[in-house]
Amino acid sequence: MNMKRLIITADDFGLCREVNEAVVRAHTRGILTCASLMMGEEATDEAIGLAKANAALKIGLHLTLVEGRSVLPHEKIPNLVDKEGRFSNAIVWSGIRYFFSRKIQKQIEMECQAQIEKFLATGLKMDHLNSHNHLHIHPSILKIVVKLAKEYGIKAVRLPWVLRTRRVLDKADIYHNDMIFGLSESGKMNLQAWERIIPKLDKGITEIYCHPATATTGILQKTMPNYRHVEELKALMDPKLKELLKKYDVQLTTFSDMFRSHD
Repeated sequence: MNMKRLIITADDFGLCREVNEAVVRAHTRGILTCASLMMGEEATDEAIGLAKANAALKIGLHLTLVEGRSVLPHEKIPNLVDKEGRFSNAIVWSGIRYFFSRKIQKQIEMECQAQIEKFLATGLKMDHLNSHNHLHIHPSILKIVVKLAKEYGIKAVRLPWVLRTRRVLDKADIYHNDMIFGLSESGKMNLQAWERIIPKLDKGITEIYCHPATATTGILQKTMPNYRHVEELKALMDPKLKELLKKYDVQLTTFSDMFRSHD
């Protein structure tokens, strides 16, 4: 591929109203091309409505298996969530548990399937699949994700720069980005970060993900107190970024555009 193509994704769509409002603003007034939707959160229904009202914004599934709410009730996945249907916030410890327990892996598959089916039931077309805290590249979970992606016709999955994950996705004929930015800049994708990154973009498909919100309050203050949500939103709407993209000959795109051009 001879062109520089850039997918710009906002994660945590549906987490709260502040995120939902920011996603719409960043898309309608800025350069945001995609958003990743959480299926079990308090503002999920609002996000679904906003997505349907903004058809040009491409929506993917943000699988949630830590730091969030499940779709299935506790009774069906008792080893995965507490009685209120909440996953653990201990990401590393959860990853260890998920690796060594077949019982938990079975429950993870049930929950992933439920989240996929809930997304598809909205009528939205799935642009991509990724996960909260990139848990979809966990060895035990990646197998489940690939299996379900093939089963449900999910064509694109985020690749967070892990060679093994690239091989697995390629073998399964699942589309993915070539490069990614946002890992080391997570929570601080402000204007200065964008000004550093855009000149570095290479030919192929790059994804840059971010976390815009209109305010760091409520659940955002509780779970991401150090994230610069408002700065990230302002950056996405700053005219300087459009100028930089033009200067460096970068074309905005989506995962859907990627696999549509190959079909």
